[in-house]
Amino acid sequence: MIRVSPSWRTLEPNSSVGLLVIKGALNIPDHPELQNAKRALEEELRGRYAGMDRKVLREEPVLAAYDAFYRRFRKSYHVQLQLESVVIKGKPIFSPSALVTCMFMAELETGLLTAAHDFDALNLPLTAEIADGEETYQKLNGTEQQLKVGDMYIRDQQGILSSVIYGPDQRTQILPGTVNSVFTTYGPPGVSASQIETQLEKLEGYIRLFAPKAVREQLVVLP
Repeated sequence: MIRVSPSWRTLEPNSSVGLLVIKGALNIPDHPELQNAKRALEEELRGRYAGMDRKVLREEPVLAAYDAFYRRFRKSYHVQLQLESVVIKGKPIFSPSALVTCMFMAELETGLLTAAHDFDALNLPLTAEIADGEETYQKLNGTEQQLKVGDMYIRDQQGILSSVIYGPDQRTQILPGTVNSVFTTYGPPGVSASQIETQLEKLEGYIRLFAPKAVREQLVVLP
C-alpha cells in the first residue's frame, strides 16, 4: 500500500513514515465519548506542560526534532503552535469532524505530524518521496503550491497527498461522508519508528470511541 522511494532512503535515511488504514468509521460531526476524551486530553496537556513557555516547549525532544526540520525552510512547526494554543492560551481543541478531531488529539498528545485522507479517493499504491522543487499540488484550501527542495511528501498514482511543510491536499480530504480513512505520519530524524507506531495506535483508539466496530486494515511504519 505504501513504499519509500530510493531518494527518500538516500536523502533522509534517518526519517520514517507511518500509515494507518481504518475502515468502517463514518465521519460524524462529534460524539459524547470523544468530547469527554478531548476535555481530558486538554487538562492532561496543560498539566504536563505547566509553566513552560514557547522556548522551553520547543526543546521537548519530539518537538525539537520537527523544529529542526522546519527550520531548514524557515518555518515554524504548526503542531507546536496548536499545542501552545491549548496549553498556554487555554483554548479548546477544535475540529470540524470526528475523524479529524481524533487526528488532532493524537498529534497534540504525541507531537507527531499526521495527515488524514479519504481512503476511497486514493489511487494506490502510495509513495513517500523527497521533493526536488518541481512538484506542485492543490492544498487543502484550494491554492496551488510548489514544494521546496528537500521537503518530504507522499503521493499516490494521481498526485501529491501531503507534504511536511505545506500539509494535506484538497483532492483526498476527509469529508462528512467519509467511511474509510487513511492517516500518514511523518517522522524526521529524532523521531523513532516505535514512536510513530504508538502515535497511530493512539489515533486508532480515539476513533474507536465513536466507531467501536471499525476495522484496522493496515498499520505499518517504513523504512
